[in-house]
Amino acid sequence: LSRCYENGLKKQITSQLGFGFHYDLTREDGWMLGEPRGFSPSAVVEQQLPLFPRPVEKCRIEPPVPARLVRQEGGVHFLFDLEEEQAGYLTFRVQSAVSQRLTICWGEHILDGGVRRIIGDRDFSVQCTLREGENVYTNPFRRLGLRYLEVFAEAPVSIEEMTIRPVCYPLRETGRAPADPLRRSIYEVSLRTLRLCIHDHYEDTPWREQALYAMDSRNQMLCGYYAFGEYRMPRACLWLMGQDRRPDGLLSICCSTANPLTIPSFSLHYFTEVHEYTLYSGDKTLARELLPRLTGLVQVFAEHMEGGLLPNWQGKNDWNFYEWSEGLDGSLGISEEKSFDTVLNALFVLALRHMDGILQLLDEAPRYGGLADDLTAAIRTELYSPEAGFFRNSSRDPRPSQLANALALLCGAVQGPEALALADRLRSDPSFTPATLSMRCFVYDALLQTDPASRDWILQDIDTRYKRMLDAGATTFWETEEGATDFDWAGSLCHAWSAMPVYYYHLLEA
Repeated sequence: LSRCYENGLKKQITSQLGFGFHYDLTREDGWMLGEPRGFSPSAVVEQQLPLFPRPVEKCRIEPPVPARLVRQEGGVHFLFDLEEEQAGYLTFRVQSAVSQRLTICWGEHILDGGVRRIIGDRDFSVQCTLREGENVYTNPFRRLGLRYLEVFAEAPVSIEEMTIRPVCYPLRETGRAPADPLRRSIYEVSLRTLRLCIHDHYEDTPWREQALYAMDSRNQMLCGYYAFGEYRMPRACLWLMGQDRRPDGLLSICCSTANPLTIPSFSLHYFTEVHEYTLYSGDKTLARELLPRLTGLVQVFAEHMEGGLLPNWQGKNDWNFYEWSEGLDGSLGISEEKSFDTVLNALFVLALRHMDGILQLLDEAPRYGGLADDLTAAIRTELYSPEAGFFRNSSRDPRPSQLANALALLCGAVQGPEALALADRLRSDPSFTPATLSMRCFVYDALLQTDPASRDWILQDIDTRYKRMLDAGATTFWETEEGATDFDWAGSLCHAWSAMPVYYYHLLEA
């Protein structure tokens, strides 16, 4: 056991990140200089493990970044600004006249005048006990996602350095930024967002979770094909997700996890990213290996259908989430009433189309077109209101949303003049619940598929939404347009799913 790390502390940062730490510098000895104390004999254990070469590059640990001292009060309270969002290992050099405990907090904003350390059951802080004299320390086990560091000491200290060493996955930029100054800025901040959300695997956010989701990673992979020409990380993450096993056959909420939750709709995004990876990379070996898993997923959804449509899931661990907007953020628990949701059914149609696309790339006969066509017809019959001219969110929710109607357009549930009219309402009807940053890609895709003249509107929409974040000082793009105040002040200010301008700039400005 380490002499310095407090064993069994179990102080949670967040449920996704796990535990923080307390490091006691007074207990350091000279074990690295040949003066070991407290070591135990090694134990030989025979294990049969499926070993294979590391599928992705190792991350690089960069030199410490400069941190500007924003505030200092009596030598016991300090606030540092790293000037932009970062992800890396805490490192410091501190002089102390006495042995004392230091509490170090981190966050993405200081809207309260300091770091918001406690958010619900989350605690963004670690502790270090200083020895008398100089204290030099770097923690190589816990990556922090942050912009600000706030330090509390018990007695006055002199801080010579308090910052992080960035941890970066090696990426080479292959894309071309737009010439327009605003769009160039949006593009570059999108790239920075992507870079901070990739380490050992894709991450939704480096601050709050650092988790691999099927939906989030689809956006990351698609942007990465254009920005970085990156295929090793997508392949590794898609393979890893394909190894996930649950009794119900769906993908877990993220991978890997022991959490029993699942988001059924995210299992449908998995088909999209496997198909896109195969198309962009030209690598058919992964799709071939994942084919049994994909086929099993199709069967799970097909067997769940009732009367030609797909109902929502109603188990206690099923989260019927589609996006963070009213009526589409789902609910947990078996008390939820059964409903037939437009988003879920349209996503299943698109998943079936992607599955057939995968089969064609593997030189196998498509087999799901009939089911996709029948489901598309049922969506039109059961969830479309001809009088109103839109698709309802669900059989229980008569409201329209941009996401539900965009997906209905993409799966072909309306055609011709009706489709053009619906596309126009996607652009202009304020009664449609707006799609959030993570899902606006489906709105853009539906408009491009239905009305290619939508190009200028899409670029202007990106300009407007992302300029707001830039004007607010964003150095990475946010989880939602509400920013830090969303989710009871738990909104992420660096969220990879919001980097989609990279894709549309390459697609529409080429």
